[in-house]
Amino acid sequence: MSLPLDCLFCKFVAGTLATEIVAQNERAIAFRDINPQAPVHVLVIPREHYADVATLAAADPQALADLIELAQEVALDEADGEYRLIFNSGPLAGQSVFHVHGHVLGGRKLGWTPA
Repeated sequence: MSLPLDCLFCKFVAGTLATEIVAQNERAIAFRDINPQAPVHVLVIPREHYADVATLAAADPQALADLIELAQEVALDEADGEYRLIFNSGPLAGQSVFHVHGHVLGGRKLGWTPA
């Protein structure tokens, strides 16, 4: 698997940059967000590089399923299975790292502030 050298999340996958991995499976890893927006805020990413969730779903639906399975595992372990899973796609939607990642948010009652 060839990973882009300039992608922050690919550096986590390759192990060239440290992060606090909280869970992983064969196709995905989960690590704590450096700027948490809830008591539980974990990012879940595929090990392979895809820019956004739609691209991942089109190219490798099983990798997306494995990512969702890992998100559920994290939510069960850290938020009693009650969580929000958010994918931002594109800069106007708030995506700042262009390696698909889901935000697992939980640990308290979440409000609804999408914009």
